[in-house]
Amino acid sequence: MSDTNTVARSRRKERLGEVISNKMTKTIVVRVERRFRHPKFKKVITRYRKLYAHDEKSEAKIGDQVRIQETRPLSKMKSWRLVEVLQRQNGPAPVAV
Repeated sequence: MSDTNTVARSRRKERLGEVISNKMTKTIVVRVERRFRHPKFKKVITRYRKLYAHDEKSEAKIGDQVRIQETRPLSKMKSWRLVEVLQRQNGPAPVAV
């Protein structure tokens, strides 16, 4: 039974990003970086996107590197869930990003 769940969830999008806010209850804001080459000028461009993710256990802190996965809409802006914390922030948390 768990194998079919794993197979079904494996097709969902996954993103890596940095937690920039955890002030909401069971919700984190993750900044995801996307790098691509400009079609005309060929310069590498970096764009960022803020995604709201569900953090059931409130385990992610500001500055942590996390993996999030797409899920059904959980609220107006929240359609992602926290899969795992990849790397913890060492030292004091950064100021606003």
